[in-house]
Amino acid sequence: MATQCYECFFLFDSNRYNRDPGGVSGEVQQLIVELGGEILASRLWEERKLAYPINGHNKGTYWLTYFKFDTQKLVEFNRTCQLNDNIMRHLVTKVDPRLIDALVAHTLGTGAAEEGEGESEEAEATSSTS
Repeated sequence: MATQCYECFFLFDSNRYNRDPGGVSGEVQQLIVELGGEILASRLWEERKLAYPINGHNKGTYWLTYFKFDTQKLVEFNRTCQLNDNIMRHLVTKVDPRLIDALVAHTLGTGAAEEGEGESEEAEATSSTS
């Protein structure tokens, strides 16, 4: 049972997402957990006008999720996403394990703030000793 880190970009039906944001995004998270995955980060990306209509929809809500998952369950995950009416499209990519911590921190908004604080403290220490 080989576990890999994945990034999945979902395109939700905007009308359904706006009616029940927690339900639509929670459904995806529940699916990952039910299949034995571990969610590392999950957040709203943005709502946009689509370049071309998909299933009669002109707008879509983008959702980004990072998770660890058994590679053998990926086919079942993709099939379930294709059958879900809330998900218009999805794209799963394998993430290099060396990059996952930085990507998750960026997604959660914690990496840049911590790095910035460390740099400013170093700059203050350098300027006060000069």
